[in-house]
Amino acid sequence: MQDFRFTLNKDTQMCMSLSTRPGNFGTRLHNFLYARLDLDFFYKSFTTDNLRNAVEGISALGIRGCAISMPFKEEVMPLLDRIEPSAARIDAVNTIVNDSGVLTGLNTDYVAIQRVFVERSIPLDARVCVAGSGGMAKAIVSALDDSGYRRVTILARNESTGQPLAQNYGYAWRKTLDGEGDFKVLVNASPVGMAPEADQCPFPLERIVQARYVVDAVANPVRTRLIETAAQHSKVTVNGFEITVIQSIEQFRLYTGVTPSAEDVRAATEYVLKA
Repeated sequence: MQDFRFTLNKDTQMCMSLSTRPGNFGTRLHNFLYARLDLDFFYKSFTTDNLRNAVEGISALGIRGCAISMPFKEEVMPLLDRIEPSAARIDAVNTIVNDSGVLTGLNTDYVAIQRVFVERSIPLDARVCVAGSGGMAKAIVSALDDSGYRRVTILARNESTGQPLAQNYGYAWRKTLDGEGDFKVLVNASPVGMAPEADQCPFPLERIVQARYVVDAVANPVRTRLIETAAQHSKVTVNGFEITVIQSIEQFRLYTGVTPSAEDVRAATEYVLKA
């Protein structure tokens, strides 16, 4: 593979990410694939305390694409030129594509969630509990609704966000799970368990033991306390790293117009995990 550090030129297209806690995942994954597939692109992660100026910079500097992480997924929407319909319904954006100065917001988290639920053969009649009511939760709940899951409960202490999210899809909302029956699927769409507070867990042990499937959207660390506990009790698990890979490859396709092969993706994820 070519080393992009020696091939950058005036025509190299840049992609980026915006997050309050930037990591190396996207930088390593995208740049590895650019080099492997001989694409004239470069990727860099950023943080900002001025989202408006950052978004204006994407347009002004001709940056091709930008991944959006918490807590910017909702805040960024009014700053864009158009919102793709599925992202508008979710009311959260995790991807910006720049077409000649026109910034379009999309949501690839939605695609990733639908795919992992299909791949794990999670039954449509299973009772599902989703913890969280932010941007990731919105994507997950919309994906579940469109896939046909009807027995869904939103677990969120914030009534002002949790209750409207549940009502929008005809789901239940609870501040706590006290008195609730068993859930066969637990989904963490909150930041609970994310580094540096990786010792936290969004669900009590008894709920994890009762479940059959456990999905955690937190990608750092790869093995969260929730995933570790679920694995110890032989549950079917989906970790945040898997979700992040799927949605990142969809972003890669949107930015470059190229879909990496399964072998390309495997090589890229192995490279990321070596870091």
